[in-house]
Amino acid sequence: MSTAPTADTRPDIDAALVRRLVDSQFPQWAGLPLKLLDPAGSDHVIYRLGEELSVRLPRHDGAIGQARKEFEWLPRLAPHLPLAIPMPVGVGEPDLGYPWPWAVSRWLDGEVATVDALADSSAAAVQLAQFLTALQRFAPEDMPAENTRDDLTGQPLSDRDGATRAAIAQLDGVFDATAMAELWDAALSAPGWDRSPVWFHGDFHTGNLLTVEGRLSAVIDFGGLGIGDPASDLMIAFTLMSVVGRAAFRDALGVDDATWTRGRGWALATGLNAYVHYAAVNPRVAAQTTRQITEALIG
Repeated sequence: MSTAPTADTRPDIDAALVRRLVDSQFPQWAGLPLKLLDPAGSDHVIYRLGEELSVRLPRHDGAIGQARKEFEWLPRLAPHLPLAIPMPVGVGEPDLGYPWPWAVSRWLDGEVATVDALADSSAAAVQLAQFLTALQRFAPEDMPAENTRDDLTGQPLSDRDGATRAAIAQLDGVFDATAMAELWDAALSAPGWDRSPVWFHGDFHTGNLLTVEGRLSAVIDFGGLGIGDPASDLMIAFTLMSVVGRAAFRDALGVDDATWTRGRGWALATGLNAYVHYAAVNPRVAAQTTRQITEALIG
């Protein structure tokens, strides 16, 4: 759910740099072949390392905490979750002109989930609800009742108000500006989360789900992992699911009206942000975010 970074924060990353970083810091994997994964998303450059590993290097400073966060939490989360998640095996240090921590993880086989395959699948919707339920119930003994860690604190929806209203005005005529403004106002005015803070993925959309033989197999990219209001994770209902799938998902997860409305607001805000920054240069993003915004308005 990160906003688009400015161009001058992006270091140059190529295969030669990645090769030198891996060989110097993880000599046990020196010489394993590297293959660029493309497209890999807006936050990381990803290389497959041999058959069993992947290397992820942040593209911009908004993603620089992810390697250490995932290394700390994902091995602890994995036994409690019904779908596979990445398993970090090492954190690389800044070196050779590359400025940030980077990660080596176990490779997860699978294809990125698609709307065509899963939008109407109530079974997939229920699986995703079960995943979020298990995530929300994760209760490590060393986590205090109140979240005092900045790296696990989610961004309030209200922080996106200015950018979202600007995007609504900018895209008047592309989408229904009146309907978007009404939804956004409703999301901001909905009652907040008044129960104990729970764990959330933080970037729970179609691009972060993997499938094997058409079935959900894994959830990836936990850079937004945090504790608090889980409404942002409802984004998946609008990036992946049809009305039928959403009904099954909401019933299985037991979502109240206020949280659902905040979730629609998250879907609208993140969809607009991605559309404004990437749709003009990326037809795939244009199609995905158009659907996301439209489905959020449907509800």
